[in-house]
Amino acid sequence: MNYFGDPFIGRFILALMLLVFANGTSRASAANRPKNIIFILIDDLRYDTFGFMGHPFIQTPHIDALANEGTVFRNAFVTTSLCSPARASFLTGQYMHHHQVVDNSTPILQGTRTFPMLLQEKGYTTAFVGKWHMGGSSDAVRPGFDHWVSFPGQGTYAPENQKINVNGTRVPRKKYMTDELSDYAEDWLLNRTGNQPFMLYLSHKGVHGLYDPAERHRDRYLNPSLQVPSFVSDPPQPKEEKPMWVKNQRNSWHGVEYPYYGRSGQSVEEMYRHYCEMILSIDDSVGRVREALKVSGHTEDTMIFFTSDGGHLWGEHGLIDKRCAYEPSMRIPLVIHAPGFTGEGKVLDALVANIDVAPTLLDFAGINIPDTMDGQSFLPMLQDADFPPSDWRDALLYEYYWEPAFPMTPTTFALRGERYKFIQYHGIWDLDELYDLETDPGENKNLITDPAFQDQIQQFRRQLYQALKVTSGLNIPLGFKRNHGSHLRHPDGSPAEGFPAYMHGKK
Repeated sequence: MNYFGDPFIGRFILALMLLVFANGTSRASAANRPKNIIFILIDDLRYDTFGFMGHPFIQTPHIDALANEGTVFRNAFVTTSLCSPARASFLTGQYMHHHQVVDNSTPILQGTRTFPMLLQEKGYTTAFVGKWHMGGSSDAVRPGFDHWVSFPGQGTYAPENQKINVNGTRVPRKKYMTDELSDYAEDWLLNRTGNQPFMLYLSHKGVHGLYDPAERHRDRYLNPSLQVPSFVSDPPQPKEEKPMWVKNQRNSWHGVEYPYYGRSGQSVEEMYRHYCEMILSIDDSVGRVREALKVSGHTEDTMIFFTSDGGHLWGEHGLIDKRCAYEPSMRIPLVIHAPGFTGEGKVLDALVANIDVAPTLLDFAGINIPDTMDGQSFLPMLQDADFPPSDWRDALLYEYYWEPAFPMTPTTFALRGERYKFIQYHGIWDLDELYDLETDPGENKNLITDPAFQDQIQQFRRQLYQALKVTSGLNIPLGFKRNHGSHLRHPDGSPAEGFPAYMHGKK
């Protein structure tokens, strides 16, 4: 079959071919450019929970200032919305099927090249502070970092009886996690020695559940007069055209009827309000990092990336958490600030992803981009309002592999285009999904059985298959099944969903 004859597939393949030629080179000019990098990664932070995004009550003055003085990408996504796989994609510039960190317990394969390793080899002083998570139980110092501060797994927000690994020595924890990590980051920025360019990777545990704000912020947003979005206060029933797994997940660990099996002792709305309160300590951290840069004299020569390892559903489609290919799950904030280098108050609409971050940072540092990276540098977009160029992607590949630990969400592949999103499920007897994001941004009307879209759906199926084929994604790495996983349902919740009418054959 001639895939270049298909306009959707042809553009995707052309972009991949041009990417192969673009990688292995650096397009960034060395003149008048910041040299240092701070990469701030938040956990489960939605794209819309900021003052500058018009949130109804949350106050984020430091993040707002970063956005107003820098560049905001409105269409930034993760290629897998799950902590460890997404974090590995940030580090490697690779899809999950390429780096093979398929769940939150799998470590990065030995010998995998990450952007901190490449920066370090080119003379950068590098520091990691925060949540590593890939590999679960180990807090061991990872390759690519001169300075290391971390903890095993998810860690805890409270410091009592906890320790943190500082360059191989485990010392007692002292503060609320977000504040303590900010202390270590601030101390490193203010006390580092030498004249080499530096890279700080600040990887917060916040705002991952269960939801435990700092004492100074606790209950600030519990006032009922502060109205939460309607999908939080009154989670909708999934539409008739939704897959059965979505309807069934409503009554599960990741559903609004049985969230986390009730372990938090809070309703979905109470959890959301505490989630918003936790963002306040993240905002404080951003302010502290910027102040440390100012005091150390590095405001003007440092590029700051602020982003998240995934979004979070808070009642949309009856779901919480992430993993799935819906917009609140896969869309992330991406704010980039570099005085004199990026535009001030610039907003870009190009489809960018976490796999593009490593190539962009290497391009920024003047380091050749390895051809093993699946992403593409968007550095020119930060300086040229006419970008993206004609060879930039018009659709983004998304993937999630079924996990034994959380069997509610099936293996998912998706293409997220500028207007349409096509979602295809693997290994499950159920509906696929197609949404027109222009007319249906909430992804409520599934067009998968609409006769008017059948030719387009076949094009998307071919495009998705080819995208996986050319990136070696047709072989799915499997994680280890340790037990039954979080498979329980609330006995008084919704019963299991039946097959939709269109799947009932004629008598």
